[in-house]
Amino acid sequence: MNASILMNVMKTQNTLSALPLRLIAGIIFFAHGAQKLFAWFGGYGLEGTGQWMESIGMAPGYLMALLAGSTEFFGGLLLIIGLLTRPAALALAATMVVAILTVHISNGLFMSNNGYEFALALFAMSVALVFQGGGKFSIDAALSNK
Repeated sequence: MNASILMNVMKTQNTLSALPLRLIAGIIFFAHGAQKLFAWFGGYGLEGTGQWMESIGMAPGYLMALLAGSTEFFGGLLLIIGLLTRPAALALAATMVVAILTVHISNGLFMSNNGYEFALALFAMSVALVFQGGGKFSIDAALSNK
């Protein structure tokens, strides 16, 4: 029974259209998560990100930074390799909704004003992957086609 559920979650269309979505979104999410968790790529790490999240009303900030950073980092890795693509993409889409509503919505659409257009694009990529799955050349496809 549980194996059947897992196979349904990993079932995917055998097309290439998911590949660029998975790779690009995965790289972006991975890098943003690494900024939050490890201060890589010019990020502030858990402590700095946690303080910032606390300052915008997301408390406890350290826990919020850990949750967002972990979702982005590990979700991004899962997208890159195409494993559990649908649940990872769903978690990432939810993270983008939170980012849009708590950080970006009041700044309008455009990135130049710290608006929500980039988060919205990542949300759309994630939702597309929820619907389609990992596609051809994903671990999901290799496992679900056995």
